[in-house]
Amino acid sequence: MKIVFLIDQIYKHGGAEKVLTEKASYFADEFDYDVTIITTEQREQKPCYSLSNNVSLIDIDVHYERTKSYFNFINIKKVMYHYNVLKKQIKEINPDFIILLSDAFDYYFLPYISGKSKILKEFHSSYYFNSIEKERNKPLLKQAKFFIRDYINKKYDYLVVLNNDEKRLLNVNNTVVISNGIIMNQSEFSTLENKRVISAGRIAPVKNFEALIQSWKYVENQYPDWKLEVYGEGDKQYLLQLQKLIKELNLSNSICICGSTNHLKEKMLKSSIYVMSSITECFPMVLLEAQSCGLPIVSFDCPFGPRNILRDSQDGLLVENQNNVKLADGIIELIKSVDMRKDMGKNAKENIKKYKFDEVMRKWKILFESSP
Repeated sequence: MKIVFLIDQIYKHGGAEKVLTEKASYFADEFDYDVTIITTEQREQKPCYSLSNNVSLIDIDVHYERTKSYFNFINIKKVMYHYNVLKKQIKEINPDFIILLSDAFDYYFLPYISGKSKILKEFHSSYYFNSIEKERNKPLLKQAKFFIRDYINKKYDYLVVLNNDEKRLLNVNNTVVISNGIIMNQSEFSTLENKRVISAGRIAPVKNFEALIQSWKYVENQYPDWKLEVYGEGDKQYLLQLQKLIKELNLSNSICICGSTNHLKEKMLKSSIYVMSSITECFPMVLLEAQSCGLPIVSFDCPFGPRNILRDSQDGLLVENQNNVKLADGIIELIKSVDMRKDMGKNAKENIKKYKFDEVMRKWKILFESSP
């Protein structure tokens, strides 16, 4: 069976990039599928995450200007080249399935160049705010983009989402739920005794790290010997805002924004609590990674990811969404009790067994082999 993945790049840290490389490698090595990843702006850069030698990597060098909207003229003038070169690659490979992770122009034109290949669109970000905007924007012109997206979605053989809440929002008959999976090592377990709290993710406003910093002020007032480490890279302007906020709140001695790392698991194993302050999440892989290390989690109950992973008061604490005081209270509650941390960490390790990577990959195989 031939599988083609379409994505912009796999050289940056990110949940979708990590899931893709693990999935592609598994398909190639375990299922003996012929797997190709086609990127638009990888160029000569190496994949960020380990990728099997049995996976082919092709970059078609469209190179959209990502600091601008896809609909900026600079990017629009590249669409025809993207269309033609991707169509040629698909014709040469002649895959059984094409899996699209991108939200660029190929999302719109893939159904028209896929030939006899089955096409799937994977959603790795939440549709929540799109659904709200769709309901609020009643004028015809504002509704046009949603009409087009709904029309295109129905052209795909499958839309693959990560939880049932997202399936309900899309409300399309061809939607399938397959969660992300995680490769676990049952022997890896944090002692949960280090005075360190950790968070990680793309440095972008949707991750809402400013709420975490503001919450940490309450924590630091009571537990000045505890440290918060944030790992990630992204929006430089947003990073400067976060660093300015840290200085304004006099938290420079207890908060470190540490940049990206290829050793996040090792950092987690040396931490005692994981915190998530996002505005919205779909199915955050980082929570599974934290649980695999036996970390209890404190998270805003944002739509929709955390509530689909955490069991409140069992393996973590889901607190009122965007309430900084509640987030701080949750962190403080876990700091106070190492026994609570260890009970929740043990439950977390047990909870994620349902996301074992082998089991999730079997769901993909069933989808491929049962497709008419």
